[in-house]
Amino acid sequence: MSGASPLVRESLLSEIADVVGVEDVSVRRLDTLAYAQDYFWLGQMWIDRGQEPCRPDIVCWPETTEEVSRLLRIATRFRIPVIPYGGGSGTQGGITPLYGGLVLDLKKLNRIVRVEDRSLTATIEAGANQMHLEEALNRRGLTWPHYPASGSVATVGGSIAARGTGTLSTKYGKAEDMVLALKVVLSDGRIIETLPTPNHACGPGLLQLFVGSEGTLGVITEATVRLESIPEVRRFNGYLFSDLRQALEAGRRIMTRRLAPCTLRLYDPLSTRSFIKRVLGIDVEGSFLVTGCDGEADMVGLTEKHIGQICAELGGQEHGRAAGESWWNNRYKFYYPPFTPMLPTLFGTVESTATFDKLYGLYQAKKETLEREFEEWGIRYTGHFSHWYSWGAMVYDRFYIHKPPQDAREALLLHNRIWGVASRTNLKYGGTLNDHHGIGFKLGWLMPEQYGAAWNTLVQIKDALDPLGIMNPGKLGFGPART
Repeated sequence: MSGASPLVRESLLSEIADVVGVEDVSVRRLDTLAYAQDYFWLGQMWIDRGQEPCRPDIVCWPETTEEVSRLLRIATRFRIPVIPYGGGSGTQGGITPLYGGLVLDLKKLNRIVRVEDRSLTATIEAGANQMHLEEALNRRGLTWPHYPASGSVATVGGSIAARGTGTLSTKYGKAEDMVLALKVVLSDGRIIETLPTPNHACGPGLLQLFVGSEGTLGVITEATVRLESIPEVRRFNGYLFSDLRQALEAGRRIMTRRLAPCTLRLYDPLSTRSFIKRVLGIDVEGSFLVTGCDGEADMVGLTEKHIGQICAELGGQEHGRAAGESWWNNRYKFYYPPFTPMLPTLFGTVESTATFDKLYGLYQAKKETLEREFEEWGIRYTGHFSHWYSWGAMVYDRFYIHKPPQDAREALLLHNRIWGVASRTNLKYGGTLNDHHGIGFKLGWLMPEQYGAAWNTLVQIKDALDPLGIMNPGKLGFGPART
């Protein structure tokens, strides 16, 4: 839009207003600043250092899938970038309008279309707030057990688009596992729907193509998701291990024996001191493991018994229900002030996922590499293992530098250098670039390294679905729009 004449700009605005109404389109500087940034550290630092952020040219608030379709047809004709926007709670710069363009804030698409009690499914518009959705479902005795720390802000579509996860993922899965079908608007305005079930033998599944696409292939406007009944009981416990590797082995045995805990959270010694002691007030040293089980009371009791036996066999000292329940009741405090890191600290979550045979080696290599490469900056590294699978787990690890450069460019270079070292260590030791925060702008430059020869296949899919490149350009490693 930067090179467009005033006549072209006003014509575009009038067409957008014709779709959503004059009151639901804005070019005010205050609005464009509000939609310039999510929780990506680099973008926050850039603004903090007095630099001009990447602002969209226009913000609008559609209310229906049909309005989104009309807006994308307009964007295609004018060849302007389109950035779908959910709750803005991402950490990867996924909604940063790198090339200006049109932000589609989807929060007015917030209706629960239907709830099917017999199948335990719900069809929900993508802009629905997750906390409000959960409250509505709970009144019916149901739950969508996707409980991220950002749940009071995040939207259903945002979690699906970024493959998000929550505190009960070990039993119920990530957002990508809970979604059954999607309605998506493509860049040219076509409205498509995936098959009504995710499991079929009807050729390749389109569903998972759009899950995790972060707005680069189309706009998710509606999702059908799997629900659960609210469990009869949900209980937590805590165990302390002197050896992190023994604690990891306990988690591996719990998962490979299919005991189906709803939660496993294992903290390394430094994060035990930093978080378990500081946030929960539990004065322990070592590796602290939180376990959670839910369901029918008798089944929960049996599962807890087997988990306790496994932990005891590997040297785990039980700390009782009070410790586990304290973690559950305070689980989101870790991510909010005063416990979460904030500017001026330079920090990042350099998470990865790996199979059990590679998990400890990946964690140890990343810890040693970051502490060695950035010793001059006094880097601090903590890790915990927060989401578990039958084949492996995710290491949620962070770095902290309390006195980063004050110059914006120097801070940017240091930030990207750390991410390059951490991410390449992830790949070298059998991990991935990310588990559940997404790729966005932060990690996009490393996507070709992760995928290797397969990267060109993703580029070809992108080109086929979005030939002008207008869908959230610059994310997931894709280039700018072809304007």
